[in-house]
Amino acid sequence: MRAHPHRYWTELTWQGSTGGGYAAYDRTHQVSAPPAGVTLSLSADPSFRGDPERLNPEQLLLAAASSCQMLSFLALAAREGIDVVGYQDSAEALMSLEDKPVRITRITLHPRVVIAAGAAKRVRALMVRAHHECFIANSVNAEIAIEPEIVDAGGSAEPAPG
Repeated sequence: MRAHPHRYWTELTWQGSTGGGYAAYDRTHQVSAPPAGVTLSLSADPSFRGDPERLNPEQLLLAAASSCQMLSFLALAAREGIDVVGYQDSAEALMSLEDKPVRITRITLHPRVVIAAGAAKRVRALMVRAHHECFIANSVNAEIAIEPEIVDAGGSAEPAPG
């Protein structure tokens, strides 16, 4: 039995005028992803004359990588019977304007995983498996590094190897 591909859609709208040149046009635009009823108002990165009060595409790519890693990890942990009671990530993306073509070259995820009871080694292995199963990680060409901290709810922490 052949699996059918998953398809995703977004709607993007922008209105304005570029007639005043590069420095003058508004970068604000709206994106929605039906059937979700949420519309995001985005802009360019402030370095590219965008509105710093709005999310930008680079942040969305980083958020997608972080979210996908978490969802992949939680699915594996649940299937393995590991009780994860908390997950936070302070993710970071690096884009150098020196490298051509300009792109995000590195994404570093810093997940802090809180588990109910000691399975830190298994959790670390699942974190690696989750990375290999993450759809976003498999779809981008930026290096994605994962530097987890695993915390037993009893209080002990196992930071990323340094």
